[in-house]
Amino acid sequence: MKGIKVAVTTVAFSKNEQLVNQLNQSGFESIKTNTAGKRFERDELIDYLSDCDAAIVGLDKIDDELLKMLPKLKVISKYGVGLDNIDLKSCESRDITVLHTQGVNRRSVSEMALGFMICLSRNLYTGSNELKLGLWNKNGGQQISGKTIGIIGVGNIGKDLIALLKPFNCTILVNDIIDQADYYAENNLEEVSKSELIRRSDIISIHTPLTEETMYLINKDRLAEMKPSAIVINTARGGIINQNDLKNALKNKLIAGAAIDAYETEPPEDSDLLAIPNLMNTPHIGGNAREAVIAMGHSAIDNLTKFYRKN
Repeated sequence: MKGIKVAVTTVAFSKNEQLVNQLNQSGFESIKTNTAGKRFERDELIDYLSDCDAAIVGLDKIDDELLKMLPKLKVISKYGVGLDNIDLKSCESRDITVLHTQGVNRRSVSEMALGFMICLSRNLYTGSNELKLGLWNKNGGQQISGKTIGIIGVGNIGKDLIALLKPFNCTILVNDIIDQADYYAENNLEEVSKSELIRRSDIISIHTPLTEETMYLINKDRLAEMKPSAIVINTARGGIINQNDLKNALKNKLIAGAAIDAYETEPPEDSDLLAIPNLMNTPHIGGNAREAVIAMGHSAIDNLTKFYRKN
């Protein structure tokens, strides 16, 4: 692999000594890591990748406008699982290979989704914040055991969440664009339309990619269909929930609570949204458990080294 120059854009990878050491020992000509922890603007990203043959990227937007400025780039290895930030058609037309492994961080995300469910249902989040302000509010909320849980998107993460929910004896409603009737029957799941799922669920958890079809999937009309006691959770991608509509629904008590880990703009700029007491908001860390960081990094490196050994 002499002569191959690799650049890593993702901050979590670049900060992890184990992953950086593994990459440095992989035999590439030179390695560049994002040690400054920089979230690159477009021009900065072009400059950073301009002399590289391969890149390990996270959530950076890799579109045709960017790729036409990087004629040397021939391989992109994804750190993480979602490919919605990469223009795959543009990569194909420019003979750029995209490498990725599905499901590598599924337990990290599914555990977070379950944690959101419990924290919001039992008032652990709001009760903790109130007590810090000197308020002694003994509202213990309600259990998630036996409740109706709606899961939109039954891929690797959705399935892992379903496995985690089994001890809670919930009724689980599912919706996905792929026919998975056998899996649904084996796991006692009820396949329903999105509208029925939204109307019936006590908790809704979203695990879809961001596409034209899922953009603003949860909007004011969908929020109005939910139970007043409902909770909605997005650990997938920003843009699946319309943040302004969610803000209005929470402020007007149309639903009981929400949790979001991904935002339309990151970091999020709407301080009014972030300040809502019954909204849990985290800085896109669903897939960033220590174990997932290592697993995603190993996968990105392994995919890259295997590619160059074959070519």
